[in-house]
Amino acid sequence: MKHRTYTCGLDAAIDVMGGKWKPLVLWELHGATLRFGELRRAVPGISERVLINQLRELEASGLVHRELHHEVPPKVEYSLTDFGRSLLAALLPLGEWGERHKSRIEAIPR
Repeated sequence: MKHRTYTCGLDAAIDVMGGKWKPLVLWELHGATLRFGELRRAVPGISERVLINQLRELEASGLVHRELHHEVPPKVEYSLTDFGRSLLAALLPLGEWGERHKSRIEAIPR
């Protein structure tokens, strides 16, 4: 398995949580353990397939913990690991910045 070399810390951080959906999933897991359906409802616009893939990648990178409860029907819960909480701490100021400037950002023509 080949390991990637990063040019800077931002490069590494974006690689582990890059894309549109991963930060939103991490955001929803702060302070809560959620089941798959709860996460899907909490992240509007994400498809089931994309959420499954994003959760697998977040789990593989050590940011999210997946807990399988052996019962009928099967119950799976997702929560942040310590590593995930440390990344969330870095995302909080970005989220606050977005809140402060949301109306200006929404006004940008697409």
